[in-house]
Amino acid sequence: MTITPNLLPWQEADWQHLVRYITGQRIPQALLFAGNKGIGKSRLAERFAHSLLCSETDANGLPCGRCHSCQLVNAQTHPDYIRLNPEEPGKTIKIDQIRHILSVLSLKPQYEANRVVIVEPADQLNISAVNAFLKFLEEPTERTVLLLITDKPSRLPATLMSRCQKVYFSRPDPEQVKQWLLDQGIKKDSDLLLSVSKGSPLLALDYAKNDTLELRRKCFDQWLDIAALRTHPYIVSEQWVKLDPGLLLTWITGWVTDLIKCCFQLPAEKLINRDLFEDLYKSAQTLELSHLYSVYDLMLTTRNRIDTQLNKQLLFEELLIEWARLNEK
Repeated sequence: MTITPNLLPWQEADWQHLVRYITGQRIPQALLFAGNKGIGKSRLAERFAHSLLCSETDANGLPCGRCHSCQLVNAQTHPDYIRLNPEEPGKTIKIDQIRHILSVLSLKPQYEANRVVIVEPADQLNISAVNAFLKFLEEPTERTVLLLITDKPSRLPATLMSRCQKVYFSRPDPEQVKQWLLDQGIKKDSDLLLSVSKGSPLLALDYAKNDTLELRRKCFDQWLDIAALRTHPYIVSEQWVKLDPGLLLTWITGWVTDLIKCCFQLPAEKLINRDLFEDLYKSAQTLELSHLYSVYDLMLTTRNRIDTQLNKQLLFEELLIEWARLNEK
């Protein structure tokens, strides 16, 4: 029985890179998996972890699915397979969690293969947790491999980055992804889904299954209503705070970016939100480019603050009030 997740069509080259660590018997102490959200980093990390834990991998580095270690992984009870995540979505990984993990890592692995610790998202480690990990990497225990996964490698301290081998995932070939989406039963809007998801296949699939494009359109109409003074930023921010803040910021950033492109008379196919071209182009005719850049700067600041403990509704209010003021000028 095969317990490892199947490779996605665009992951073959990345997998072969990882397999060479195993077949060459030069497995790094720490590996950083970095790339856009929704391209399958976690799936590949899990596949690699299963291979590291298996005692009888085949010539291609795949787990056998028969040994006792594979059976424990399949049952999610392997004592040498540890996952470290925030206790709550959007929260940081705390020092107490790291201390517990380090107490386990101070002992030898219970089985003869490797011990694997997956940390996701690694950018949610707070500074105390990072320092604790750095001490571990300076004096690592035997046969222990850390797999850190992040969509935001720039948020990781340089001291931690320098101690990791990096595996960067690029955007898959669009034609390959469109065929994969078709195989998943997605028969329409594949170009738009890929554009809105910034080329991330798993995000595109999730958007299609959850009617995310419809929600995006509703939020865009509210954004236009604020510009036309048909509604108030406070009302909209109260509704938006119930949604995924990261997703909303991605959408708004895309709208502002496309408005800037419209100011430069770029065609619809150059926009992220191609289906919104007419509304965006019309709005761009009434806006000052310099003012749009100021909103974009505020967007970047808001993105850096969205994962903090600051009130999300107040962050959206600030952003939407600035958007309303821009349209009054």
